[in-house]
Amino acid sequence: MAPDPRCTALAAVMQKQGVTYAQLATKIGTNEKHVTDVLTGSSRPTDAEFKAIATALGLTDVPHTGVHSTA
Repeated sequence: MAPDPRCTALAAVMQKQGVTYAQLATKIGTNEKHVTDVLTGSSRPTDAEFKAIATALGLTDVPHTGVHSTA
């Protein structure tokens, strides 16, 4: 079982939609390990990756602070 994302809202959206890390990776054109690393905080996303993840999950107005920081 994959670890939960650091962001509880993101974890809830993924669970509600039934989206796996592998499916999300396919949607944004990257690999599952990278998505897992980004969502669990092991790796920091670029602004483009952050936007792609949010868009793929139908999220809008996600703050770029705290666990959502890309800088």
